[in-house]
Amino acid sequence: MGDKANAHPGAAGRATAADHPASVRNVVLVGHSGSGKTTLVEALALTAGAVNRAGRVEDGGTVSDYDDIEHRQQRSVQLSLVPVEWDGIKVNLLDTPGYADFVGELRAGLRAADAALFVVSASDGVDGSTRMVWEECAAVGMPRAIVVTHLESARADYEEMTRICADAFGADDPDAVLPLYLPLHGPQAPDGHAPVTGLIGLLSQKLFDYSSGGRKESEPGEDLLPGIEEARNRLIEGIIAESEDETLMDRYLGGEQIDVKTLIDDLERAVARGVFFPVLAAAPAAEGARQGLGTIELLELVTGGFPTPLEREAPRVTTVDGKPRELKQCDPDGPLVAEVVKTASDPYVGRVSLVRVFSGTLHPDETVHVSGHGLADRGHEDHDVDERIGALSRPFGKQQRPLSHCIAGDLACVAKLNRAETGDTLSAKDDPLLMEPWEMPDPLLPLAIQAHSKADEDKLSQGLSRLVAEDPTMRLEQNQDTHQVVLWCLGEAHADVALERLRSRYGVQVDVVPHRVSLRETFAAKSAGRGRHVKQSGGHGQYAICEIEVEPLPGGSGIEFVDKVVGGAVPRQFIPSVEKGVRAQAAKGVAAGHPLIDVRITLLDGKAHSVDSSDAAFQTAGALALREAAADAKIHLLEPVAEVTVLVGDEYVGAVMSDLSGRRGRVLGTEQTPGGRTLVRAEVPEIEIGRYAVDLRSLSHGTARFNRSYARHEPMPPQIAERIREETRDSA
Repeated sequence: MGDKANAHPGAAGRATAADHPASVRNVVLVGHSGSGKTTLVEALALTAGAVNRAGRVEDGGTVSDYDDIEHRQQRSVQLSLVPVEWDGIKVNLLDTPGYADFVGELRAGLRAADAALFVVSASDGVDGSTRMVWEECAAVGMPRAIVVTHLESARADYEEMTRICADAFGADDPDAVLPLYLPLHGPQAPDGHAPVTGLIGLLSQKLFDYSSGGRKESEPGEDLLPGIEEARNRLIEGIIAESEDETLMDRYLGGEQIDVKTLIDDLERAVARGVFFPVLAAAPAAEGARQGLGTIELLELVTGGFPTPLEREAPRVTTVDGKPRELKQCDPDGPLVAEVVKTASDPYVGRVSLVRVFSGTLHPDETVHVSGHGLADRGHEDHDVDERIGALSRPFGKQQRPLSHCIAGDLACVAKLNRAETGDTLSAKDDPLLMEPWEMPDPLLPLAIQAHSKADEDKLSQGLSRLVAEDPTMRLEQNQDTHQVVLWCLGEAHADVALERLRSRYGVQVDVVPHRVSLRETFAAKSAGRGRHVKQSGGHGQYAICEIEVEPLPGGSGIEFVDKVVGGAVPRQFIPSVEKGVRAQAAKGVAAGHPLIDVRITLLDGKAHSVDSSDAAFQTAGALALREAAADAKIHLLEPVAEVTVLVGDEYVGAVMSDLSGRRGRVLGTEQTPGGRTLVRAEVPEIEIGRYAVDLRSLSHGTARFNRSYARHEPMPPQIAERIREETRDSA
């Protein structure tokens, strides 16, 4: 750790294939957009010797695997892997997007990692979405540490930020969230800001000065020691409180001086167990410098304090038919079980899969079984296939460096898995297995699209299938009612990236059109109709007459057809024809072109001709009878109503309930939940919540979540129904 007296970067460098799980650390970087995660990854790679002094990977490319979209949007939109080596340990740094629309990439990073670095800006603080991710990590016991960035900002206040972090992340135990270092400030600038030029280790009481471009260790002056005493004592007490040595606290309180090595060992064990969460500071190196401030300390925390893959409980594994399967934890010699945590398309090598191996060892050019289950509702069909994989590699900027193997606990990129999708399981072809999928948020923002031209239409289907294969947070819907192609996304930025990828990667230009909900029609009262289809134009004629009665039924009843013909007025062989005709007309609609539901249609009477009556004639007569009944009746336009649940912080409950009411919603109740949040349940017309994913995020400052499910169709208010009918007539 940064306080280790003999720490040095002599063994640093570029990561290769790991030979044992104990020599691997998988770390995901979490934080809001703009907190400095990607810059921190670059600084750590620079310090670890993976890049040259200009900040470029030595053999070409850039540290992070940016694509053109990220350059245009000026933010990360995808998970990226940067493997580095420090002190003989391979560290897989997983950089995640901070924007809420790309939470699927964040969750993939959490799945692949064994510990998390929460990156917070010294000038911006901790936002609500970062707190929520912290709580998710706490629920599964993932070890965490906090890194304070943007120390160069004039508004930066490291000491204040450590207090904010303790309040935000240490609700249960503030003494478990404590800084390991205090900042060393340089000369005060004319604007009054004194930049941070080094760190003071609270345990070792050593000074680490980065002002010369590299780290220089020295003893702090006597004038600095009184200022660190209170923070040091609190840190020591916090470490001892989490120590597995129950005698340590008594010895400390008895006045015994606990040696630094014992404290560091206890600190590392407490961090690895996920019960102590140190706060560190980091800043990128100045141009031409070798090391960024705090990067050595951070790498030593990761390698010394974060757990190995051997200490992580693996996700549940079953056979492909659902039978539980027990596996030895993270055994390189065990059955192969790996998971695709990210899928991307490369213009030169095709599909590339980022894979985390949980058991066994993956080798290039072997045939594996690919299993994907449980995402059929998002356009991902269940599949079980055998595929021969291509080369294994590790990212090296925009290039890939070959790997000879990938053992349990490590990550690698796999080429030529043409059927594998994000979330799929790779296993031995003669022992196929399936991992329990990780939880993904539901995409709730609809994006209706259509091909821009005939040429685009030919390529659209393949482009869309590739998009959803890469991103399990995106759902593809082919709506049979509205005849629209709908991409369900997490937000506007997510939708923008999807459109951009369709255009730039797959050469498909699409137009965005207004999203339509699935409306229905029904009769408001009983009505009767007569269908007469009589044609004589020489030769074989057409003759069919039928009389029907239509009455409304309770919601959810569908279409009920009743035969009450007496005396053979309609021959028995033609009664199914009448039913077929009225059902076909009901599917087309009788007023505004939306399917008719929840009615009973009773056939009362009719006439037939011994020669000219036919199946087709009675189908037509049935349809005409239903249209005539509708012409003389009041028809309700029915809209779908969704049951909506919103989990929101208590401070935003009033605003959320007021907003739902403004959307014609009915609040059904509220329920208090842990963490100062309230669950609001309501029923809201779907036409009113098309953009609710965007609006709720704005309303709650990104801290609320919602789910929706179809409840029923119910009559639309007359004025809105009339507007819909006018729009239908105008577009016809």
